[in-house]
Amino acid sequence: MIVTLTMNPSVDRTATLPAPLQIGGVNRIAGIDDSPGGKGVNVARVVAAGGTAARAVFPAPAEDPFIAMCAAAEVSTTVVPADGAVRVNLTAVDPEGTTTKINAPGPELDAATLDRARTTVADLAGEASWVVLCGSLPRGVPDDFYAGLVIELRAAGVRVAVDTSDAPLAALAARFPEAAPDLVKPNGEELAQLAGVDGVELEQRAAAGDLAPVVGAARALRDKGVAAALVTLGGAGAVLVDDDEAWFAQTPAVRVRSTVGAGDSSLAGYLLAEARGLGPEERLEWAVCHGSVAASLPGTGLPLGLDPATLRATLRRLD
Repeated sequence: MIVTLTMNPSVDRTATLPAPLQIGGVNRIAGIDDSPGGKGVNVARVVAAGGTAARAVFPAPAEDPFIAMCAAAEVSTTVVPADGAVRVNLTAVDPEGTTTKINAPGPELDAATLDRARTTVADLAGEASWVVLCGSLPRGVPDDFYAGLVIELRAAGVRVAVDTSDAPLAALAARFPEAAPDLVKPNGEELAQLAGVDGVELEQRAAAGDLAPVVGAARALRDKGVAAALVTLGGAGAVLVDDDEAWFAQTPAVRVRSTVGAGDSSLAGYLLAEARGLGPEERLEWAVCHGSVAASLPGTGLPLGLDPATLRATLRRLD
């Protein structure tokens, strides 16, 4: 079983626009969709639909409508009792696939809720092949919350994946190698933050086909104890540095309709392939294919039950 922890879950409300967003003007909505979201919830949905058991852990009040939304989406959940309603995040998507996100901060969590979250994850970890720590941290949660959990879980022999950004990511890196997870899934900007390099230059060179800085930054993480780095680069593809190997996968050509959930789907694809005992290049291919299909779907569309054989990526081993 794969257990995910989402400390800041959200109702993902996607407004589809018939024309480009007009800042300061009147915008019409062609359609609107509400889905249970938050990075860990998305990962759990895709993993479960792919045939591997998954459980999403998140804090929420006992009667929050978000819990019913997860049940309707066939997400197995363990709810950490908390005060404050689950937030609503708004995404506007225009016909060209341009995505504009407006994310709410989420409720403030108290120390008792944090203790319950730690205990809940620790209790489930004994049944888990992976624990996946995902997303932002709401108010009241210290920046090093994920770092502390990684240390605790790895000491118990549990494999841990982390997908976060900004202050929680910096706090995680500050405690390497002690808090180094088994897998990180940064985008280009987040990789630069982890490795302490120029993110703008890294992404520009990757877009131009120069992947050496990405591989170098990912290998620097390996030197600090991170077992594997899955780096998603949007339309420029993805890189996996695992053991002493580095692989690149070119993103399949798709019409981008919404990027919401694409990175989460990539992580889920990797975990699904790993659960099947596939090698690093196949894990990368599954990741890229799942992320590409997610980007081709409207709203928070997720590649549920995707057969990666229907969409192949171009793979290349890097020196």
